[in-house]
Amino acid sequence: MERRRFLKVSAAMGCAASVVGCNSNSKSKTTGEPWAKIGESTEIKNVGEPLTDLGPSTEVAEEGSWTACLVNCGSNCPVKVITQNGKITRIDAHTNDGKDDYDTGDVPIRACLRGRSLRQRTYAADRLKKPLKRVGDRGHGQWEEISWDQAFNEIATKAKTLSDKYGCRSIYNNYGSGAYYGFHSKSCITLAMKMGLGGYLGSYGSYSWAQYGAAAPATFPRNGSTSGTPLSQLKHSDFFMGFGFNPFEMRMSGSGQQYDMLKAIEKAGKNLKHIINVDPRYTETGLGKETQWVAVKPGSDAALAEAMAYEMINSGWVDRNSKAWIDANCLGYDKTSLENKKAALIAAKKQDEADLIDVGENYHDYVMGVGKFTEKHDAAWAAPICGVSVSEIKQLAQDLMDAQAPYIVVGGGINRHSCGEQQCRALFMLPILTGKIGNPGVSNGLMPANSGLGGGGFANSASNNAHASISCFQWPEAIERGKDFTPETDGLRSVKPGEKLGTNIKAIFNMNGNTLLNQHADVNGTRKILEDTTKCELIVVVDCWMTASAKMADYILPDTSWLETDDIAGDSYASGELGYMTFMKAAIEPMYDCRNMWDIGLGLAKAWGKEQDYTKGKTRQEWLEQAYQGVHDRYNGKGLTLPATYAEAQKVGVVKKIAVTSAPKMAELANNTTPKADGTFPIYIYSMDYANKAKTWTPWKNSTAACDQITAIPKYTPAYTETKTEINEYPFQVVEYHTKGRTHSSYHNVAWLREVVQDAAWVNPVDAQALGFNDTQMITMTSPQGAIEVMIKITDRVMPGVVGIAQGAWYLGTGATDNGLGPIGSVDKGGCSNTLTKYHPTPVAKGNPQHTIRVKLS
Repeated sequence: MERRRFLKVSAAMGCAASVVGCNSNSKSKTTGEPWAKIGESTEIKNVGEPLTDLGPSTEVAEEGSWTACLVNCGSNCPVKVITQNGKITRIDAHTNDGKDDYDTGDVPIRACLRGRSLRQRTYAADRLKKPLKRVGDRGHGQWEEISWDQAFNEIATKAKTLSDKYGCRSIYNNYGSGAYYGFHSKSCITLAMKMGLGGYLGSYGSYSWAQYGAAAPATFPRNGSTSGTPLSQLKHSDFFMGFGFNPFEMRMSGSGQQYDMLKAIEKAGKNLKHIINVDPRYTETGLGKETQWVAVKPGSDAALAEAMAYEMINSGWVDRNSKAWIDANCLGYDKTSLENKKAALIAAKKQDEADLIDVGENYHDYVMGVGKFTEKHDAAWAAPICGVSVSEIKQLAQDLMDAQAPYIVVGGGINRHSCGEQQCRALFMLPILTGKIGNPGVSNGLMPANSGLGGGGFANSASNNAHASISCFQWPEAIERGKDFTPETDGLRSVKPGEKLGTNIKAIFNMNGNTLLNQHADVNGTRKILEDTTKCELIVVVDCWMTASAKMADYILPDTSWLETDDIAGDSYASGELGYMTFMKAAIEPMYDCRNMWDIGLGLAKAWGKEQDYTKGKTRQEWLEQAYQGVHDRYNGKGLTLPATYAEAQKVGVVKKIAVTSAPKMAELANNTTPKADGTFPIYIYSMDYANKAKTWTPWKNSTAACDQITAIPKYTPAYTETKTEINEYPFQVVEYHTKGRTHSSYHNVAWLREVVQDAAWVNPVDAQALGFNDTQMITMTSPQGAIEVMIKITDRVMPGVVGIAQGAWYLGTGATDNGLGPIGSVDKGGCSNTLTKYHPTPVAKGNPQHTIRVKLS
């Protein structure tokens, strides 16, 4: 896009402009005809006048109400919705009346371009309007409109039949993160499922953090989370190193980590000598703020870390500076550490635990290539693996050794790789080896801590009698062979050792999420499983838009958007050190025949004969008031003054509170060289948990590949794509990233955002010239799993041999209609990166390795 056009569109984001509307298909009950195309300007029937009549009126005053942008970016930013004549005329950001004092937290919570495009998203052309029932084959785009009563009765009957036949473990509640409501969340529907079906198969982990969530507690068991030192501690740091850490594109809100980091860098001034970003792409977290960009091959960060560790150990620096601290606080650095622990366990008559310790399997020997290990993990070893030169690796290690207060952070992108657990653990070793964890300005490697204010939820409850959960990534496999899942073979949880799940998944409820297809690995393979109706016999999708996942449903139930819904929204999980809540008030009436998720839950509960259990004689508004009173009791008088009632709180709209403390993580370890008397450790380089899993678990599909094994100590592990055959046929690695124009797949259907932040495959000029490509031409990216068509962007902001592509674009097979998906295996014209990815659960978390991709370009 030309700069002039970009500025014009960006300026329009905050103004009243033409609404992207919706066609209504109410004329035809059985439809093979498409909805309006994404971004198409049409009339908004059943709502008001045509688009040309939505401008300001002199007769009716404008009204304003607060809502929030509830996508999974980590910040539920408040926005003010301005309406006139019952229609949205514009979206205003939170300005805080012009006050901006970061030190006191009196700052505006500015929404990014996504939140400011909510008017376009609410009036989008592909907005779902009425309940739909599939009448053709799954994914082929043939639907009929039905009534809510028919939808509830048919769904309830089919789900109950399956639950009675196969047990409630056959009913799966799929992972979804597209709407971070407090009250009107998917939990309303899952509550009805517990009441009507007895329960459902649950899930653990996430598509974003599964391996991180397995690596962090294995290393820092007392930490209790994936959160490390707050970014505000950077003011005390002299060295910052981020691995795959990109808040300036991922955490863009005015109160989020982007703002925290910017302010911390300002406060640190010249004291912060090194700001180093390690990433295959030159991201916007750089753009002049960094002192060094280290371009590293995707999935090889662990090799870089081990080579830096080699320099720290081989130079004698660790022995001179941090060895006493490591001995006191860590298990597994060297052979002596493990020998002492093993002897203590034997003395305590804990032979089973002692048997888990292999004293030769220690970090020092592994990195140095001594003892049972024969390969030195020095800079010469790492350079061809990671693409960083020997001299640069040595200088990075020296700069870290020279630092007095190093802040190292491992970003989430690191964990979404083949054996991502090992990637994370290997990088955690860098702050551990410094011996400075707990000191001001120092982090333990985990993601920056955030302040937070939680929202208010539906306080009713019921038991889930399924008593089982699988990794959220494994559901397609559970459709085909879930009955044989056990804890030892597939990570099945909440069951006894050796117990089988006992059933395959026969029904899926997918609420406000696109992981049913678009955001899951191997779109073509997943479609093959889902389109076989003899396997999963019922799929119910609840959403606001006709997403790629919605097109795989048997029934689609249209949800209300955030702008049509009252709620109590917290600030989400990565909103920075400012905590806030938004008391949302519906700006417009529910559009078309849409219902919120509380009402959908009620409809299902009625159909299952559980209405009284669901409501307990209270209306939705009474439950919402009760939720607010819970929030009031939790926070009022504790740094916040809240109104007495929810209606009064809605008039206030937004409340906020700065973090009470921003101390470094694990501050109790600062300068600690005294071992714990009970023989436990705050840091486990040698993980007893991983050692036990290595002994008792079976690798996925009995694989002998290194990436499918579990080891007690962190080790660089080559990905499953790093075979000579695959490298030769698919020479380019892919780095996926989060684009500013979407949050995952949310907002993809907003034409403004597609124009402002265009999707393109980033290719280095060296590679483009060798292939004869020109900038902005359309190319095909092909992996063993599928092919996508995408525009090319030739740029030196991505390293040679690597192609950058934003995740989240909506899958659209060749020749697809707006209601269907096109043929399986066809070239994906939508450019969904998961058409290229592979289903291959990681060894411990059973998580998502979707950043491990190799392709060829044509």
